[in-house]
Amino acid sequence: MAIPYPHFIASEKAAMEAGLILPSSPSQPSIVLTQDDLKKIAAYKAVEYVESGMVLGLGTGSTAKHAVARIGELLQQGKLKDIIGIPTSKMTHEQALSAGIPLSDLDSHPVVDLAIDGADEVDPYLNLVKGRGGSLLREKMVEGACKKFVVIVDESKLVNYVGGSGLAMPVEVIQFCWKFTASKLQKLFEESGCEAKLRTFGEKKEPFVTDNGNYIIDLYFKESMGDLKVASDAILNLAGVVEHGMFLDMATTVIIAGELGLTVKNK
Repeated sequence: MAIPYPHFIASEKAAMEAGLILPSSPSQPSIVLTQDDLKKIAAYKAVEYVESGMVLGLGTGSTAKHAVARIGELLQQGKLKDIIGIPTSKMTHEQALSAGIPLSDLDSHPVVDLAIDGADEVDPYLNLVKGRGGSLLREKMVEGACKKFVVIVDESKLVNYVGGSGLAMPVEVIQFCWKFTASKLQKLFEESGCEAKLRTFGEKKEPFVTDNGNYIIDLYFKESMGDLKVASDAILNLAGVVEHGMFLDMATTVIIAGELGLTVKNK
C-alpha cells in the first residue's frame, strides 16, 4: 500500500509530527527530504502502532533511534502510559533511559507485544539483513519474542535478494580462533563469491567487540546464497558461530519511506 506525501493523512501526520512538513496548501513548495528525514517519517509512522500498556522491543540504529525518541516524547506528553521497553543494545538502553522510558528485560517479560527496529536490507519476501550496527544477537532475541515486528527503512534498503546490496551480512562469532571460523564461513558460500572479513574500527583497525563480548565476521556476497533457511542452518551449525544477521520470516510489517511517500507491506 503506497501512501504519498502530503496527500494521504497517515503519512502527512507522521511527517508533520516529525517536524518535516507544514499542513498541505496549494502553494506549498516542493520538499527535498534527506535520507535521515525519510527514516524519521518511517519511525514516526511505526510508533502509531504503539498503544498504552504495551511491552515494546526497542531497536538499535540510525532509524530506530527516532522511534525510541518519539515514544519518549509521547510518554512525557501523557499520550502513552504504562509502557515497558526492552532495549536491544547498551546504546538503546542509554537512549531510552534518557527519554524516560521504563525498562525491563526478557527474563521479566518473555512475551513482547511489539518491536520496532530498522534493517540493513529487505528482500521482496520481507526477509531482512540486520546487524551492521553490531547488535544482531540481542535484536534477534527480543524481536523473536514479539507478537508483532514492525520494520522501518528508507527505500535504499530494498534489495532483490538477501546480500544483494553487496554490503555486509554479519555473523557474530566467539573470539577464540575467529580466523578458523571466518575461513569456514567463507568456504561455506564460495559458490556465491563470498568474502569473509573481521569487522574492525578506528585507525588502529582494532576488532569490533559486540555488547556480548564477541567479534563480528562480515560476509560479502557477489551472488545469492540460495535457499536462505538452508544457509541459516549451515551457518548456525558451525562451532564458534553465535548468531547471524539474517532475520527470516520475522517481520510482520515493513514501512518503507521514499521520496514519493510511505509504502506499508504486511506479511
